[in-house]
Amino acid sequence: MHYIEPMKTAVIPQVRVDSQLRADLDSVLLPGETLTEFVEASVRRAVEFRRVQTDFAARCDASLASYERTGRSVGSDAVLSKLEAKVAARVEQLRR
Repeated sequence: MHYIEPMKTAVIPQVRVDSQLRADLDSVLLPGETLTEFVEASVRRAVEFRRVQTDFAARCDASLASYERTGRSVGSDAVLSKLEAKVAARVEQLRR
């Protein structure tokens, strides 16, 4: 993305951890990787995970509401077949 003006940055608050966790963290940093880079990447992944969780929960709620309203649902066999087809297609795509 290109911006006309640089985005303003914000600071994530410092977090106190015990010395063992800090040592464990330092031991898994990649060569040349800074603690700041690691923390930023970890926070970004956690934020994305929470968004996926929230979206999933919203779809579940909507599906349940639809079922309660209409009494119609999709059978588990159909759902599993569709999921298996998606997995098979992805596996095939990755093999190429």
